[in-house]
Amino acid sequence: MSELTLTVMRLGFLAVLWLFVIVAVQVIRSDLFGTRVTQRGSRRNADTRPPQGAARQTPAPPAQRQQGGRQRRGAPTKLVVSEGILTGTTVALQGQTITLGRAHDSTIVLDDDYASSRHARIYPDRDGQWIVEDLGSTNGTYLDRTRLTTPTPIPPGAPIRIGKTVIELRK
Repeated sequence: MSELTLTVMRLGFLAVLWLFVIVAVQVIRSDLFGTRVTQRGSRRNADTRPPQGAARQTPAPPAQRQQGGRQRRGAPTKLVVSEGILTGTTVALQGQTITLGRAHDSTIVLDDDYASSRHARIYPDRDGQWIVEDLGSTNGTYLDRTRLTTPTPIPPGAPIRIGKTVIELRK
């Protein structure tokens, strides 16, 4: 074998070895530090964390204001994470189903050891009331200290607990 072929093979082996080391370090890093939480939605819906004790006031999205009789007066307009790693995260309620869990395609991705990948969902019923449903999670979903066994209507301000995360519906 020529010297050139041997050198190219050595460099190729070295490149594959370094690629393996880089991938192994990335896997170990993701196991130690968890997955990266990305903000979803447009800039205008993204809220920053307010000072402690301060209330955030955001107007209802245009889609909700134009629904006519469908949106009840005094009905909640947002879902707020009040405790846990994602404290301060807000999701506007626009009539769509909101999924909660560790899966990357969930609306709210929970980086919590006590959350299942598809833990719970929150959805509107025909009357415009919001319903929470546990999706067969191991550790359960709690509404006001009561473990959910059936889809249950959510009163505004009632805490929904999933592991260390607490979520509330607010106006």
